[in-house]
Amino acid sequence: MKISIAKTILENILIHSQAFLEKKDTSQITSHIYLETHAGKLLIKATDYEIGLKVETDQVETLAPGSITANGKKLLDIIRILKDDNIILETIGEMLHIQQKQSNFKLPTFNANEFPQFPNEDSKPKINLDSQKLISSLKKITPAIDNNNPKFELNGALIDISTNKISIVSTDTRRLALVEIENNTNDELSLIIPKKAIIEIQKLFFNAIEIYYDNTHLIIKSDQYTFFTKLINGKFPDFTRIIPKETRYNLSLPKSVMIDAIKQITTISNDLKITFENDHITFESLSEDNIEAKTQITFNTPFNEQFVLAINSKYILDFLSQITTNEFNVGLNESNLPFVVSSEDFKTIVMPIVI
Repeated sequence: MKISIAKTILENILIHSQAFLEKKDTSQITSHIYLETHAGKLLIKATDYEIGLKVETDQVETLAPGSITANGKKLLDIIRILKDDNIILETIGEMLHIQQKQSNFKLPTFNANEFPQFPNEDSKPKINLDSQKLISSLKKITPAIDNNNPKFELNGALIDISTNKISIVSTDTRRLALVEIENNTNDELSLIIPKKAIIEIQKLFFNAIEIYYDNTHLIIKSDQYTFFTKLINGKFPDFTRIIPKETRYNLSLPKSVMIDAIKQITTISNDLKITFENDHITFESLSEDNIEAKTQITFNTPFNEQFVLAINSKYILDFLSQITTNEFNVGLNESNLPFVVSSEDFKTIVMPIVI
């Protein structure tokens, strides 16, 4: 294999590939990227078996066809230090030579035929989802996905497609984030996508995409990328049971004012107490260090008596950081029961702190 390619083109592809590499054990072929050139195109693949990325570009000059693997991190490190000019990649023996004018580097290779096979979208069912709505929805619910939960299904997000709506859901057991989109198709299915995959999907895809699936994989294709992830095999909790059927008190609150008030308290403590009274709302820190923070805003509420709510500020700030409206809704029942914050098609159900 021998190609000539612009540094900027190759560097950009390698940067996107890094999250798909095995970095701890360089003896594994999954620490390598796969490069193949034919018919004036360069194909690059990276995978750690759980997720994978395939990129194809025609912005390359093929001097000799072929395929090879090389350590993905080392190759990126080399490309980064070179000048903004064309780079020659050439296989000589069992080494990959990287050359730019007077600079020369060599990397060991593995047998390209042993590189893991990618799942194929052929004959797989296709999901009809609006690309931009899907990506924006995943972004909203990502903060509520759990990490390293022994219940594996909680380490991902649920895409639940029913006859009249699509629900995209995540929970870390202290809160549940939910986006509901209208479903204009007859599709019905449920998939649990790992958190790592969801984060990479948000980085890669912005425009029109095609989505395919089977019992084990989800495949997403765009003009530039083909992405796959293994699905989480499990049963997601019945999220509908967690959502309050009705709320006794309902408020519409100003987003920016609430963010400012909450952030003042978080300089002292992430846990805070919010006291609603008829004509104002008080914010106080919940800290065991004998340090206090307190602020107040003037606001008319439906309460004739004090209503006290203790919360983890992160849950509210995560929600507020994802909405675009100037106001949001809060639905409350009792101080010790889950409450709802919502804006348009996005809501988060939060379990309060018992004090």
